[in-house]
Amino acid sequence: MPVQGLFGTTVELLGKTLDLRVKRQTMISANLANVETPGYTSTDLSFEGQLKSALKQGPSAGSVTHPRHIPLKGASAGSLEKVQGDVVEVSSRNMAPDGNGVEVETEMGRLAENQIMYNASVQILTKKFEELKQAIRGTL
Repeated sequence: MPVQGLFGTTVELLGKTLDLRVKRQTMISANLANVETPGYTSTDLSFEGQLKSALKQGPSAGSVTHPRHIPLKGASAGSLEKVQGDVVEVSSRNMAPDGNGVEVETEMGRLAENQIMYNASVQILTKKFEELKQAIRGTL
C-alpha cells in the first residue's frame, strides 16, 4: 500500500526535501573544499520555488500509476518526484586576487542553516510515523 494515501503529500514532500537538502549539503561542502582553488566559484542548489510550484499544481488527473502505462503529454509536470533543483552560482562580494569567490563565513552559515532545516524535516517525518504507529496500536 502506498504511503502517500496515509498522509497526503506530506511524507512525499518531506522525503524529497531531505534528498534535496543532502544535495545542497554536498555542494556547500564542495565550496568549502575548494576555498583555495584559483578561479573557483561557489555554487548552490535552489529548489524551494520548484517545490512550491509542484505542490500548487498537485497530482494531475492523467498521472501514470503503473510503469507500463503510457504517460499523457504534460501529465504530472509539477509532481514532487520530478523536482531536482537548479544549480546556481553564488556571487561573491570579496573576490580573491586569484579569482576564487568562496567566502568561508558565508558558506559555513549556509551549511549550518541547511543542517538545521534537514534536522527539522527529519523531526517532522518522525512525528508523522509516530502518529501512524499510535493509530495502528489504537493509542491515538
